Amino acid sequence: MKVLVVGGGGREHALITKILENPGVSAVYAMPGNGGIARIARCLPGGGARNSAADIEAVLGYVKTYGIDFVVVSPDDPLVAGMASAVRAAGVRAFGPDAGAAAIEGSKVFAKNLMKKYDIPTARYETFDNGADAMSYIRKLNHFPAVIKADGLALGKGVFIAADYAEAEDAVKKIMIDKLFGSSGGSVVVEEYLEGPEVTVLAFTDSKTIAPMVSSMDHKRAFDGDAGPNTGGMGVIAPNPHYTEETAAFCMERIFRPTIRAMNKEGRPFKGCLYFGLMLTSSGPKVIEYNCRFGDPEAQATLPLLETDLLSIMQAVEEERLADIEIRFKRAASCCLVLASGGYPGTYSAGFRITEPAAPSPDTSYFYAGVEQKEDGLYTSGGRVLGITALAENLDRAVKKAYREAEKVSFEGMYYRRDIGGKALAPVID
Repeated sequence: MKVLVVGGGGREHALITKILENPGVSAVYAMPGNGGIARIARCLPGGGARNSAADIEAVLGYVKTYGIDFVVVSPDDPLVAGMASAVRAAGVRAFGPDAGAAAIEGSKVFAKNLMKKYDIPTARYETFDNGADAMSYIRKLNHFPAVIKADGLALGKGVFIAADYAEAEDAVKKIMIDKLFGSSGGSVVVEEYLEGPEVTVLAFTDSKTIAPMVSSMDHKRAFDGDAGPNTGGMGVIAPNPHYTEETAAFCMERIFRPTIRAMNKEGRPFKGCLYFGLMLTSSGPKVIEYNCRFGDPEAQATLPLLETDLLSIMQAVEEERLADIEIRFKRAASCCLVLASGGYPGTYSAGFRITEPAAPSPDTSYFYAGVEQKEDGLYTSGGRVLGITALAENLDRAVKKAYREAEKVSFEGMYYRRDIGGKALAPVID
């Protein structure tokens, strides 16, 4: 079987690594991939000036040229644009939701209204397609912080936590007037600020059955102590120690299954990986956001724990027979530590040689993101350069192993957080 994975980051490297474990796979292609992925798969260029992974015509061309049997559409942009739909229309099986279902991430207004309509726990909110109306509403708020969200995709940067009215006004201005995120800022969501531990749960679903994966905890802020700007993610631990069996049962009953039923009732059956971003508040778990795909770097921490063959699960999802698959995970813990370029998520320099060991330590993986291959090795080409994922019998040991491995890697300007899992691990270590 020939498989094409669309995307070029650490998430896609983790996906390809698992897909290659299937003995029936004869070749894996990646579009556009990266220099690290090129070590295990054939990388194909995407179209457009930015080597885009959202080039539907390029994917359809590659499917025909290389006789691709199965396409995994990984990033949000191509899913929301309808790439999985187009692949299926061409007669090829795919993993990833159709465009209608991908709206659960592509439009925060749609997602919030869905939760309200079907009584799925989430923060109180209002939506606006006019900046003046949004500001008029914010002026009447008697509590801060408040959360301001751009409606559409914004590379994970379209959410602002406003400490006061002035910051809220500035957020609305950036989104709706300055068009910082282009057409994604045509509407905004203003919602209450929730407090509590955050949990990510990725789940396989074929629109009939839903199978949650191991829970995880992402660390979004750039610097230690959850300081600095939001990033795409600086590190992940799995499982999340705050996510108890009782909480999991509540989420299955009140959030996971109701979301799948709601999407079916709306005529948008979801098939693929559905990401649940949750907040464990004092009044119970609530949904912060949905994503229509594997999280990054959450996938880098979660997939290495998966024992069941990933491609077999993906095929079962596509064929709507997920209930027939027994999905198993290792009784272990995982820590993914992201090594980034100095200046990320703002302006950073690239083109620096990466020094690394000949091979990772046992139970440790390197998942490359912002890298390119040159004759004498890998060089940095992006903000998040690579993720180091370590497995161990418990979280404390997994975290320590990941940090020990990071000491073996270097490149100019390299930085990473020194407290991944810190607060969460305190009760575990004691």
